Amino acid sequence: MSEYVPNLREQLRERVCRAAKEMHASKLVAVTGGNVSARLAAAEFLITPSALPYEQMRPADIVLIDAAGERLDGSLPPSSERRMHLAIYRKRPDIGGIVHTHSPYATALAVAGRRIPALLPEAVIAVGGDVPLAPYARPGTWELGETVAEYLAKRNAVLMEAHGLVAVGANVEAALETAIVVEETARIYWLALQVGTVRELDPAEVKAIIETHEPEIARE
Repeated sequence: MSEYVPNLREQLRERVCRAAKEMHASKLVAVTGGNVSARLAAAEFLITPSALPYEQMRPADIVLIDAAGERLDGSLPPSSERRMHLAIYRKRPDIGGIVHTHSPYATALAVAGRRIPALLPEAVIAVGGDVPLAPYARPGTWELGETVAEYLAKRNAVLMEAHGLVAVGANVEAALETAIVVEETARIYWLALQVGTVRELDPAEVKAIIETHEPEIARE
């Protein structure tokens, strides 16, 4: 187990639990859907438990796992999507938090087989460009994790076909903030589709925005 003092581990447990509850309160998930994690050390991670309603979740329920997904500490089983989280952490050593949501508008677009184009500067800053759509892979598998991780190599969010959204960040709070920005962008995109032709930002402008805000965009 890591050399981190217990207080730091418990503080991160509190942050993961708080982010999970905020995710639920923001209507990004329902009942026990979705999951949240944070990197504690190089090979240790804290992740929400499986099948526990967010209203009942406490910091002590957050599970400590190793890089293979094995439980190191905690009384509950870790999220069934822990393999996906671990694959992403391997691909993105720069990030410290991951949020997986079933956000209604973002998930609707994923079910429809649509990416979220680069439409708004604030979304480009949060994500690092558009929000791509990863092809379907069975939930809970390493295959899903490896597929999603590839799409997150140069983005901070990705849609998963017939599944939902994954957002990452320098810490768990940043990951949640990105998930919220993506859901709002997805809502605006859906509304714009009802009006008529949607105008994406020019690729040159997207590139300029990214270059201007590079320090704010946690990506490789």
